[in-house]
Amino acid sequence: MSVGSLDEETVEKYRRAGEALRTVLDEAAEMIEPGVTHLEVAEHAEDRIDELADGPAFPVNISVDEEASHSTPGRDDDAEFGEEMVCLDVGVHVDGYIADAATTVDLSGNPELVEAAEEALDVAVDAVAPGVDTGTIGAEIEEVIRGYGYTPVLNLSGHGVEQWDAHTGPSVPNRGVDHGAELAVGDVIAIEPFATDGRGKVREGNKEEIYGLERERSVRNRQARQILETITEEYRTLPFAARWFDAPRTEMALRRLKQQDVVHGYPVLKEEAGRLVSQAEHTLVVTEDGCEVTTA
Repeated sequence: MSVGSLDEETVEKYRRAGEALRTVLDEAAEMIEPGVTHLEVAEHAEDRIDELADGPAFPVNISVDEEASHSTPGRDDDAEFGEEMVCLDVGVHVDGYIADAATTVDLSGNPELVEAAEEALDVAVDAVAPGVDTGTIGAEIEEVIRGYGYTPVLNLSGHGVEQWDAHTGPSVPNRGVDHGAELAVGDVIAIEPFATDGRGKVREGNKEEIYGLERERSVRNRQARQILETITEEYRTLPFAARWFDAPRTEMALRRLKQQDVVHGYPVLKEEAGRLVSQAEHTLVVTEDGCEVTTA
């Protein structure tokens, strides 16, 4: 069944990506416990994505405590989970059509922060329909999170997804705004409330393990050229992890590509003043009578 501007084949690819993601997200979340390494969870999830779909839409994000997004383990990362709050964000694609969802595993003893993000997501999904303004959805998210006594992360938002593009319009804010975007049948969006015990503002940290293609251009260095060829053939415009490359001197080659504005990095985003951040996320297709959640 076609949905707005989406034909039946495209809708089915979004659904298949969502089904694979649900399996992987559940399995990975079950693995998160003290003593398990971040790398074990990320590699298991990404291997399963390769089995069930066409590949990750971005590296598995494992963000801990004050981290909100863009944290993925490096090649030799031996960090283990402790008494922490863990945001697990997974992306899957089928022929470039993307499913994006997240859950929070609380090992820190703060379950209400997790509940705040989850309830905000439920309320936001219920509010989705053609003609609804995304600013209205943001107001619903903000009301729920503040009702728990926490703050939404104000400078992060949900987003649209399109083929080979994990972050496109429309933006779905985590707070009320006067003029958002009006949703239409066939829009595919990811809604992702973040709740924090801090100020609700994230900043860029120093850690950077995720990259994305900025533009294609001629590169003289052989190592950098080989990596660029892999990026354009396998990942296209989707984000990728440095640890996905087996080649020696990967770090140096990526630095060269970044200096030449061929790739850009995604620094880890951290809450400015708080201890903890929670996240919940679903991808959905706007339909004539509401929406279809592809990652449920």
